[in-house]
Amino acid sequence: MAENRKARSLHMAKIKGRGNISTEISLAKQLRLNRIKGWRRHYKIAGKPDFVFPKRKVAVFADGCFWHCCPRCYRQPKSNIQFWRQKIQANVARDIAITKTLKSKGWTVIRIWECQIKRMPDVTRRIRKAL
Repeated sequence: MAENRKARSLHMAKIKGRGNISTEISLAKQLRLNRIKGWRRHYKIAGKPDFVFPKRKVAVFADGCFWHCCPRCYRQPKSNIQFWRQKIQANVARDIAITKTLKSKGWTVIRIWECQIKRMPDVTRRIRKAL
């Protein structure tokens, strides 16, 4: 049993994160298709939003359902529970702090769950409304 955990740990350590690239690419495609313009990526403001509309002061975060504890999709891992609970809680606390910071500076913050990307008309409607 301990050997399986050690092998799995070695395997998992070799997997490098790529962020939420597929979610961001899907959202970028939809923004282009819907002719929503004026957004920037890698814009230097608190929290590093995935998309920023600087003229309108709108920050859009595409949050992964697992990493940010989506109320619909999140499932707690069955192993290493303490580690994952702390990791996910820290992510959620950081998200709340970043949202509060940006709002205090006059920004509108939109958080889109990974699972919502499948319902793109709703997402684009939310973004248009904020703009």
